[in-house]
Amino acid sequence: MERPPPIAPELVNEFVLKAHKDLDRVKELLAQEPKLVNACWDWGGGDFETALGAAAHTGRREIAEFLLDNGARLDIFAAAMLGHLDVVKAAISTYPLAANAPGPHGIPLVTHAKMGGEKARPLLEYLQSLD
Repeated sequence: MERPPPIAPELVNEFVLKAHKDLDRVKELLAQEPKLVNACWDWGGGDFETALGAAAHTGRREIAEFLLDNGARLDIFAAAMLGHLDVVKAAISTYPLAANAPGPHGIPLVTHAKMGGEKARPLLEYLQSLD
């Protein structure tokens, strides 16, 4: 089976960067190239980031939900920011080291929960209780 060509790196980079703050541009880029939804940018040194990862550590709920509604792969960091306590608890109970695994840019899970604001408060309290 022949693999499709890679997405242009400039497009992946712009998509991930815009997912930190610009929902309108994220929508435009995803309409242009739907496979961007799970594309990953390599910042170097093992620091990989998807658009969902960018939205998660910046607390951009509306961008994260848009990406998830369009097929982005949910991860524990986005689940934490969105306040999905059941998802995070299940992951940590199965893989306890996940509680301290670094996210994009080395940002910890607890910071993602803090970025979720009031909707993620129970999850933040759960993570803080693990210390």
